[in-house]
Parts: sequence; C-alpha cells; structure tokens
Amino acid sequence: MTAYTTITSPLGDLLLVGDEIALTSLSLQGQRNAPAIQPGWRRDPEPFAEAIRQLGAYFDGELTEFDIPFAESGTEFQRRVWAALTAIPFGTTASYGQIAVQIGMTPSASRAVGLANGRNPIAIVVPCHRVVGANGKLVGYAGGLDRKRHLLKLEDTALV
Repeated sequence: MTAYTTITSPLGDLLLVGDEIALTSLSLQGQRNAPAIQPGWRRDPEPFAEAIRQLGAYFDGELTEFDIPFAESGTEFQRRVWAALTAIPFGTTASYGQIAVQIGMTPSASRAVGLANGRNPIAIVVPCHRVVGANGKLVGYAGGLDRKRHLLKLEDTALV
C-alpha cells in the first residue's frame, strides 16, 4: 500500500510518498514531474518519521548527508545519474558534463544527464540541486531556480 504525507519546509510543502520500506518520491509543491496524490493512497506520516527528522535537521543546518532508504526506479541510465548525484558532497556543485564523465560518458552527454537529473524522484535527498551549468551558473531545477538557490545557500555553496 502506498502511503504519503506532506510536511512544511522553508521551500514550501513537500510531498513524501512511499511504503513501509522505502521512500519512492519526495517532491516540492508545484515541481515539474511531481506525482499527484492518487485515490487509494493513505495519508500516514509514520513510515516517514525518519525522513521527516532528517529533513528537519538538514533545513536546520545540522545534517549534511542523508541516510534514508529510497526505492530504485527509472531507467538504468537514470539510476547511474542519480547515484552520481548522491556522490556530490554537501556544499559543493558539479556540472552536467562532470556527471556525464563520472558515469563513463563524454561531456557531450550533459543534455542526457540534465534530462535524467530533471526526472529525479527524490528531490533534496538525491541532491539534483547541486548540479550546475558548465559555466557555473544555476540552470534547470524542476522545483524552480529560487528553490535551487535557497538549497545551495543553505549548504553554504560558494556559487551563490
């Protein structure tokens, strides 16, 4: 059975979706590609207690690395990109081209990396906000560039 809850954050409401074992989606209100609450889902914050605790600590500046189980989804390529995102250290950024190289592609695969990045189902925890353009500029964030800027500022990234 799919469970969900919403929590308030400095970025607005967050929707957490999952089951008793893992988080399947974490999205920001109004985010591109975010799931909509479906009939048959049950509202239950209990399966998300640890995720809620860790997100609170992150937004309070007390947590720099998440340890939240999340379900694998997406294509093999998307999963490789998302795994590379989790390797970007707190407070730093990487370009789409750097991620492409990290997963064994050429920098010219940056557009494909960007598309996979935009389909990341676990915002914030899988830190797609840490990916920037080749020139270091903030580009593309399904939750909006203001929210991306907010997250990078929270992490005290030198970019912002």
